[in-house]
Amino acid sequence: MAEKIIILDFGSQFTQLIARRVRELNIYCEIYPFNNIPQFDGEVKGVILSGSPYSVRQEDAPQVDLTEIQNKYPILAVCYGAQYIAHINGGSVEASNTREYGRANLQTLNNSNPLFKGIAVGSQVWMSHGDTITSVPESFEIIASTDHVKVAAYHIKDTNTFAIQFHPEVTHSIDGKKLLENFLVGICGCSQDWTPDSFIESTINSLRNKLGNDKVVLGLSGGVDSSVAAILLHKAIGTNLHCIFVDNGLLRKDEFAQVLEQYKHMGLNIRGVDAKDRFLSQLAGLKDPELKRKAIGRVFIEVFDDAAHEVKDVVWLAQGTIYPDIIESISVKGPSATIKSHHNVGGLPDFMKLKVVEPLNTLFKDEVRKVGKSLGIEDFILSRHPFPGPGLAIRILGDVTPEKVDILQQADAIYINILKEEGLYDKVWQAGAIFLPVQSVGVMGDERTYENVICLRAVESVDGMTADWCHLPYPVLARISNEIINKVKGINRVVYDISSKPPATIEWE
Repeated sequence: MAEKIIILDFGSQFTQLIARRVRELNIYCEIYPFNNIPQFDGEVKGVILSGSPYSVRQEDAPQVDLTEIQNKYPILAVCYGAQYIAHINGGSVEASNTREYGRANLQTLNNSNPLFKGIAVGSQVWMSHGDTITSVPESFEIIASTDHVKVAAYHIKDTNTFAIQFHPEVTHSIDGKKLLENFLVGICGCSQDWTPDSFIESTINSLRNKLGNDKVVLGLSGGVDSSVAAILLHKAIGTNLHCIFVDNGLLRKDEFAQVLEQYKHMGLNIRGVDAKDRFLSQLAGLKDPELKRKAIGRVFIEVFDDAAHEVKDVVWLAQGTIYPDIIESISVKGPSATIKSHHNVGGLPDFMKLKVVEPLNTLFKDEVRKVGKSLGIEDFILSRHPFPGPGLAIRILGDVTPEKVDILQQADAIYINILKEEGLYDKVWQAGAIFLPVQSVGVMGDERTYENVICLRAVESVDGMTADWCHLPYPVLARISNEIINKVKGINRVVYDISSKPPATIEWE
């Protein structure tokens, strides 16, 4: 990478959104927990401090020594970051009646300060803080205020350290993108040259240097991530890439044959492995989501290891890990707050003597699609909805059986096909059917039924870090429900999930 911005995460729900906004400006950035700061290299152009659910007044509040960073790099401190810098320099941060949540307006601001260049008085910003900076040291210059908060932004004189009490990364901060651009381009001097084409060029060169003439195996899934990873690797090392597609018995209906067919014309070395019985037997009786994930991960590695051994002298395992997988698997405060384990994160067992290469582990999902488009990958692959690594096992709540898999595959196929027929599939970021561990009374003809419930899930998102439920038209939902109940034996009720992320996750398990 030619240049990058470092984001230090203090646990804010908005940290990933800051990264997204930085990258939208064609500037590469990386997120690190505040308590695991890397050794900065010459590529770093500046540092952003995130917000936090903590108060700087708490004994266990996140703390970091910023002395060396402040002496070398421009800093933009957001919300908690702004309070923290004020606090450690002798300013006052208090809980008071001047706390603000939601929209506010900058009633005064200093246009001569480079952070607010081109931003007008009255600009709407988004506040989300319980504490307020009530005083700052003499070396701090207040550069913006709202009606209720005097210190909405400040600049430490004769330095490149700036701080704001509001969140520029959310769309409700109307000039948030402009402010970030002022900091990143005007103050940090970033050149905005991080594009899909530049990523492709640098990644292919990096892969060639890293892999040389070594052989690489990659587990293809038919999804966006593994497809883009495969093409990047293929362009870098050609026939030394060996792709393996494992049928774990938990794929979408008819997906195994369809995926093998769609890759035929892409020039990849690919073969399919039927391991349905092996996976389903290991899942028998398991109900806990983490146990199911771990069982699937273990069996996948065993099956994949067997297949990889058939490739002589293989050295590397390639994975389609993307940035959200890594972010969600790392806790700011340590391992205790991990949301869920990801099948691509955490390393390989000792018996699998392969080194790991992850061409996409710095990209968000929408960035993977942009790279795929620049690589010339067809839209029917790039537009596919994300599908969980453990497959339908985590869309069947409770224990997994072949009968439940069959029912869910049928229901899911009806759901997805109707979304496509109605022109809604490409407007939805991710959709899928969930098999619930409940039965309900129904009536079909003149007979009482006591059968299973299917829940439909459809969300809108950009990168999967946050998501809102889709407002699908009622007539379409009615059609989907009617066809599932009439055509899938064992289902007599269909419901729709209207939960957003957060607080819910996209998948139920």
